[in-house]
Amino acid sequence: MSTENEGKAVPGDPAAPSVPPTPPVPPSAPPAPEAGPTSGPESNPAPTTQGVPTTQGVPTTQGVPATQEAPTVRAAQPPHAAQPAPAAAEPPTASGAPASHAAPAYAAPAGGWPPPPPTVPSWGTPHAPVPAAPAAPRKRTGGLVAAVLAAALVAGGIGGGIGYWAAERGDDGISSTTVSSGETPASFKRDPGTVAAVAATALPSVGTIKAKSGGSQGEGGTGTGFVYDQEGHILTNNHVVASAADGGTLSVTFSDGKSYDAEVVGRAEGYDVAVLKLTNAPKGLKPLPLGDSDKVAVGDSTIAIGAPFGLSNTVTTGIISAKNRPVASGDGTGGSNSYMSALQTDASINPGNSGGPLLDASGAVIGINSAIQSTSGGFGQSQAGSIGLGFAIPVNQAKNVAQQLIKTGKPVYPVIGATVNMNDKGEGAEIAERGTGSTPSVTPNGPAAKAGLKPGDVITGFGGHQIDSGPTLISEIWTHKPGDSVEITYERDGRSVTTTVVLGERTGDS
Repeated sequence: MSTENEGKAVPGDPAAPSVPPTPPVPPSAPPAPEAGPTSGPESNPAPTTQGVPTTQGVPTTQGVPATQEAPTVRAAQPPHAAQPAPAAAEPPTASGAPASHAAPAYAAPAGGWPPPPPTVPSWGTPHAPVPAAPAAPRKRTGGLVAAVLAAALVAGGIGGGIGYWAAERGDDGISSTTVSSGETPASFKRDPGTVAAVAATALPSVGTIKAKSGGSQGEGGTGTGFVYDQEGHILTNNHVVASAADGGTLSVTFSDGKSYDAEVVGRAEGYDVAVLKLTNAPKGLKPLPLGDSDKVAVGDSTIAIGAPFGLSNTVTTGIISAKNRPVASGDGTGGSNSYMSALQTDASINPGNSGGPLLDASGAVIGINSAIQSTSGGFGQSQAGSIGLGFAIPVNQAKNVAQQLIKTGKPVYPVIGATVNMNDKGEGAEIAERGTGSTPSVTPNGPAAKAGLKPGDVITGFGGHQIDSGPTLISEIWTHKPGDSVEITYERDGRSVTTTVVLGERTGDS
């Protein structure tokens, strides 16, 4: 729509006068005084041909937004008399003004035509629309459009004025009840047992481990470890430090930003456990308390701390979603697999969390985060991220291994003295016909032989746990110690047999 005539008077149609000629006045009747109040210096001006009146809160022709058009006020005076436009007896309903805002009717003077213009309403009151001229013989639609726009702009101006007035009164009469962070009590503390309280206590005892190989490429990785004792021993995963175990370098950085060099005390590939020692251990190291993983129940709350993707001091939470989950995972170097009867948790664990503590709600260590489920179906640390299936070495097992490594530098494994098939799954762990390198699959005079086991027997139960594969059997065996007596169930020729085996031992990784 064009805005060329915005704020200007539109000339009347020369072909048809916009008002009838002035009616004749009898000579004997003097003109009566004009009706209506006289506009004084303090009164608002009447609408003129210069545009919409500029009362407070109502837009003027100078301030009309670019997206609207100011109404055009048409001149309604005949060519022979420069007088104001006549007032209608009733406000035109076609103007678009609401009925509640209808303009008051003004009495015509007794002696002539037209009546005086209506006074402008006070601030905040809708303005009476300018009366439309009598319809000309020719049909025209421009006047109706202008009237509708004028009503819309006047209504919008009134609404804006009222809104501004209400906002001003609201600012003056209502005070804010918002409490700023500066008014938080200085003595505010997290309740013991909350995640924040547990994390605040544990974080200073958890470090980010950086391992660098001794090769020309200097390859390495990042993992996590935690303070095991006041002598400066750090407990972590074997696969975290494997790349730096032979001629590489290791460092441990704590949450206060202080970093210390470290060296490997011992590694257990099969358990995926390693112990480091800080070369210049600071005084005042605070070991994390160790819990009892045998007493953990499914549904217990868990808190994992580590450095996922190198993001140190990260805390995540979840629950124990399963126990005694058989897991076999690699060490990341193509070496031997590790086996664990793991604690399963849905706390977010990612590459870099490995070796970090899995805590219970009291802040005690119940496991060492070691592996996560891969979307490809395997277990390891190379997948993109957590899918809610993380696995931790039970701390009772890790504690036994750590004590062995600190004492001798070598791991000790319990064994049954039999070679089982590691590929088949679902029917149990079958004792192979031949062992490694054409050796007997059942060690003569070993624990299995003494218990009566033979090649071809399928072990289906061990220590009260169902066995569905070779890796599951090894995971269960390694939750015990050498010398433990364990009930074992096996099948032979379609018959189930139960016996007891006394576990032997093997020192070192082979």
